Amino acid sequence: MATAVAAMRYRHRAQDPHQVEDRQTTSIQGDLLNDDYTPMEFVVEVLKAVFHKPHADATRIMLHVHQNGMGVAGVYPFEVAETKTHTVEELARQAEYPLKCVMERSN
Repeated sequence: MATAVAAMRYRHRAQDPHQVEDRQTTSIQGDLLNDDYTPMEFVVEVLKAVFHKPHADATRIMLHVHQNGMGVAGVYPFEVAETKTHTVEELARQAEYPLKCVMERSN
């Protein structure tokens, strides 16, 4: 839900041609949100498969998400971040886990 809302906000703002250009060049981070049900192993596998993280990095990110409630999986152009976010949520849905991935503007 948050992903769809974020995407709609970016699309809604992109009325002006300059805003379209900004959207294409803006760095967006994909954030994983912690929950009490998704197994840590699943999160590591998602990070490896979707975000192409090595096992050690995926484990480090997963532990950060687990301990801090959220963590950055990667920073990408808008369209790439949107695709990865949807892919994570679809994999979680298929596996019947509540894992969420949201997009936010990178600092």
